[in-house]
Amino acid sequence: MGFLAGKIILVTGGGSGIGRECALKYSREGASVCVADIDSGAANRTCAELPGENLAVECDVSSGTAFREAVEETVRRLGGLDAVHNNAGISSPSKPLHETSEAEWDALLRVNVKSVYWSARFALPHLIERRGSILNTASMVGLIGQADHAAYVATKGAMIALTKAMALDYAPHGVRVNAICPAGVWTPLLRRWAAEQQNPAEIEQYLDRIHALGYCPEPDVVADAAAFLISDQARFLTGCILPVSGGAELGYRR
Repeated sequence: MGFLAGKIILVTGGGSGIGRECALKYSREGASVCVADIDSGAANRTCAELPGENLAVECDVSSGTAFREAVEETVRRLGGLDAVHNNAGISSPSKPLHETSEAEWDALLRVNVKSVYWSARFALPHLIERRGSILNTASMVGLIGQADHAAYVATKGAMIALTKAMALDYAPHGVRVNAICPAGVWTPLLRRWAAEQQNPAEIEQYLDRIHALGYCPEPDVVADAAAFLISDQARFLTGCILPVSGGAELGYRR
């Protein structure tokens, strides 16, 4: 029995990248998982890898109707809800703010920030019932900034601020709210970002160098931290903004 045994977890963006690795980790630790993703094929592929009773749903997290249906399907099929992991997100475009189109700005806000709003609107009653938790996948760039990525940075900063506000609002109900802040992690999103840079061939070395521990990791390092924050081992942690960054934010290095 793992340390998430008996828990029911809805993870968005669970079809690939960090979300997929988190779904695998949660399942290995004994949880039942609803894998929600805008790509139903990816959600089903992840779900097929999970042991036990799990569920895959197609879900555009920017849609309140879709998010509500994902929550309702999780509760109906799996028997309740202990945690929502707001992991789905988009990162493009890589531009300064004045070069970002209104459509690009609106898309980033809808997917990366409004999805957190929908999670609170529709999942909170179930989480209160089971004294559960919300986990948000933010980013180190929401804390320290990043050049030529303004709209994305804004959404991750908003997610971090929301995590703190929600933690205060929901603590009286026994619901914890935390965030993880990866730096570079080799996901499809990061590979897409790398391809947009001026010198894509050099980006891998750059991403290794920005981490004090010397390498850009795979998503399993984030999944381990996420599973801890959702588990009862973190029962007295709320409003925590946890770097999973290999020391990327620690300052100047030779």
